[in-house]
Amino acid sequence: MTQRIDEAGFVRAQYESEDNLRARKAAYVNAEGDDPREFAFEAVAEVAPQRVLEVGGGEGELAKRIRGELGAEVIAMDQSERMVEIQRSKGIDARVGDVQTLPFADGEFDVVLAAWMLYHVPDLDRGLAEIARVLKPSGRLVAVTNAIDHLQELWDLAGRVTALQKFTFRSENGEESLRRHFASVTRREAHGWATMDEEAVRRFGASWADLASLVTAGPFAEPLRVRRHSTIFVAETA
Repeated sequence: MTQRIDEAGFVRAQYESEDNLRARKAAYVNAEGDDPREFAFEAVAEVAPQRVLEVGGGEGELAKRIRGELGAEVIAMDQSERMVEIQRSKGIDARVGDVQTLPFADGEFDVVLAAWMLYHVPDLDRGLAEIARVLKPSGRLVAVTNAIDHLQELWDLAGRVTALQKFTFRSENGEESLRRHFASVTRREAHGWATMDEEAVRRFGASWADLASLVTAGPFAEPLRVRRHSTIFVAETA
């Protein structure tokens, strides 16, 4: 049975340490093609923001870069105490919190960045409404997610239908949700490939119960090539 990744218990277990996140990030070490992280950074940089809020920022790589290269004030918020601890170790103003109840006044930020996290939010509309509320007029949300065909070869190898079909915020349905809360929505697609050896495949499988059968994958005659497909949504308030 496919796990719902917007359930609080799943999110808590996934991010109580950095191990699962790092196992998944390792899949992209040998990536080729578009880099969705670059597209996201460019979408933030375009508006030369003074204040940025990143929600669900993981280990803080983007927050650190935005602060360092753009000179913006960055606040990071994550439900995981461990992720917040890692972000603070990098000098980021990181706080434990929930995007569904943001502890900020209306119109505080020029940009909100939500990279690969909105599909974890139990009440997506509530989270998007909160993001829109804390943005200034003409403020910008940069939201990154994946498409159904992302890593399709891993799901094929596991003999499973991709769980991304049930994501509440993915490339195929994210725009519809955003348009309920923002005046304009545009998108940019990032396509590419990643090459994974047996160890990378097994670590990825161990990080996600739906792909647990991959922990015994292999041996491979050659490394596995898997497709990458992410979408960078840019949504702006009126």
